[in-house]
Amino acid sequence: MSAILSVQNIEKYYGNKGNVTKAVDQISFDVSEGEYVGIMGASGSGKTTLLNCISTIDTVTSGHIYIGGSDITALNSKSLSRFRREQLGFIFQDFNLLDTLTAFENIALALTIIKTPSSEIIERVKNVASKLEIGGVLNKYPYQMSGGQKQRVACARAIITNPSLILADEPTGNLDSKSARMLLESFETLNRDLRATILMVTHDAFTASYCHRILFIKDGKIFNELMRGSDTRKQFFNKIIEVVTLLGGDNSNVL
Repeated sequence: MSAILSVQNIEKYYGNKGNVTKAVDQISFDVSEGEYVGIMGASGSGKTTLLNCISTIDTVTSGHIYIGGSDITALNSKSLSRFRREQLGFIFQDFNLLDTLTAFENIALALTIIKTPSSEIIERVKNVASKLEIGGVLNKYPYQMSGGQKQRVACARAIITNPSLILADEPTGNLDSKSARMLLESFETLNRDLRATILMVTHDAFTASYCHRILFIKDGKIFNELMRGSDTRKQFFNKIIEVVTLLGGDNSNVL
């Protein structure tokens, strides 16, 4: 499989000469097309900074990040905005839906921006809504939806432009257990049926157990890597717990 994402020796520093913090320390890894990869680590480990650099929200101090063959660390702000719009899909913990738009309009907005014909927009929105089982809420506004429905609308919005990479930041953080399970099953559907490539940051072992591979971050470095392989989700969950124990510290900060 070809690498959709290639992170090469990136570093990220904050502060000045008198007080420098190294948030990301020589991290390198690849994500192949169709993979579902999780990133775990305690608070302050660097996992969110890493995701922010990959998502172009933040910039690296050194190193390179390639997405779909493009070196995003070399793009100017105008090119980055276009790249972000066309190649990346985002799913946030707090949904980030526009309150004045219906679910249909929230999902369709990205297609409207890139001037997709209206007939094609309708077909594509209905298709992705069917995949995520949200056809019944397309005419509702965010305040009329449950947290789980809002997050699945956010998933639909992320996938609607067929991005190279979907980036999810603690996507189950604001959901109850039932809604979280439904969302994670939706992620499985996107990955399996639409071959969506997903990179997800999470502190939760249950959420991480749905991934195919997990990178554990400690002190800005990759501490360990787990492959699910032929394990059941329960078996993978138990292995995740074992690695979290090796990471040390208070497990509640990681799980």
